[in-house]
Amino acid sequence: MLDHMMLDSLKQVANGISATFGDNCETVIHDLTSPELESSIVYIVNGHVSNRKVGDGPSQIVLDALRHSSDPGEDKLSYLTRTHDGRILKSSTIYIRDGKGKAVAILAINYDLTSIIAVQNVLSSITSSDAGKESSSPSEPADIPLNVNELLDELITQSIKLIGKPVSSMTKDDKIKAIRYLNEAGAFLITKSGDKVSKTFGISKFTLYSYMDAGK
Repeated sequence: MLDHMMLDSLKQVANGISATFGDNCETVIHDLTSPELESSIVYIVNGHVSNRKVGDGPSQIVLDALRHSSDPGEDKLSYLTRTHDGRILKSSTIYIRDGKGKAVAILAINYDLTSIIAVQNVLSSITSSDAGKESSSPSEPADIPLNVNELLDELITQSIKLIGKPVSSMTKDDKIKAIRYLNEAGAFLITKSGDKVSKTFGISKFTLYSYMDAGK
């Protein structure tokens, strides 16, 4: 479990950030030391932004951190995410480390841009002209899952998209590649994920483990 003094300090920071930026700013604390992956959220302010609460599970960013807990890498700042009901958030993920440099918590900040984007679009339509328009497509924001089962479903969908063909048409090498992706994404940290992945790809649990070894 996360050290109480550290958790209290993080709560202070979370409260301060959300109070400064208002009701559209959600701050979340994930405990990376908890053995209960399905309930990594230990504190949340303005949870209505993503419709999550204390006791809910991780996003893919958090799952990645748990998968590579020895060194999850640099903080991920100012990227776009999307809630379950389609609202666009500007997010930052900050790793909190102990004295040995190990990531023990995450402070996540999610700011709801939906109303700002709507106003921006109205202003743009009023002030823009057809001259000099350039086609551009912004990068697709990542979804914020409501629970780990939804996250697992999303990871499986991504693994199938990575191969670019339905499971029924996949070769052994295709399935090994898909399962390697799931393993690297931390999917198998989720309880009973092996059963669902095996069923999806039409293989036995024994074959699943052999594919995981083959993908290393």
